[in-house]
Amino acid sequence: MPYLHEFLMITIVHLLAVMSPGPDFAIVIRQSIRFGRKTAIITSLGIGAGIAVHVSYTLLGIGFLITQSKPIFVAVQIIGALYLTYLGIKLLLSKTNLDVQEEQLESIQEDTRHHQKAFLLGFLTNILNPKAALFFLAIFTTIVSVNTPLAVQSIYGIWIVLSTMLWFSLVSFLFTRKSIRSKFIRYSVIFERAMGIILLAFAARLAIALI
Repeated sequence: MPYLHEFLMITIVHLLAVMSPGPDFAIVIRQSIRFGRKTAIITSLGIGAGIAVHVSYTLLGIGFLITQSKPIFVAVQIIGALYLTYLGIKLLLSKTNLDVQEEQLESIQEDTRHHQKAFLLGFLTNILNPKAALFFLAIFTTIVSVNTPLAVQSIYGIWIVLSTMLWFSLVSFLFTRKSIRSKFIRYSVIFERAMGIILLAFAARLAIALI
């Protein structure tokens, strides 16, 4: 079957990458514990939308131009580091009691503005990660042949987006199971601080790469 080898290689490499700990993973777990399954899945869809943007500009050749232009790529790294720093500090300073949040969960799940914020959080966390740009550029330049039609490459891209959404939705289901979520809620303050430190660590890695 034509292009099956490429498809399998892309699938394996992408799954290994998306399953490894990163800002997206940390955000989905945090959303799962703090706000529940629906919010976490909507956040996962936002991450998928971010992936769709990365894939689109990579296929159009813009990704290569971004990575080859040092000022643009440095600017993307700075913005990404600042955004992760903002999220990390926000979690470190958070005084939200997750037990209270649990009581308000039903009303939150019906709040359209809350859903929009959740989607935007997932989208921005992914789209402002410069490593994602490098990752997709690497995939489409090393695994995919230059002779592979754009239509086939687009199918690869759609599959990557869908599998990303599916993976983080599965993470959402796992961490919103009552037995798991209740344990995290019990140590809510420690959990929020830990997530904040993790995001700050990712921000620091981006900042160090600029030096």
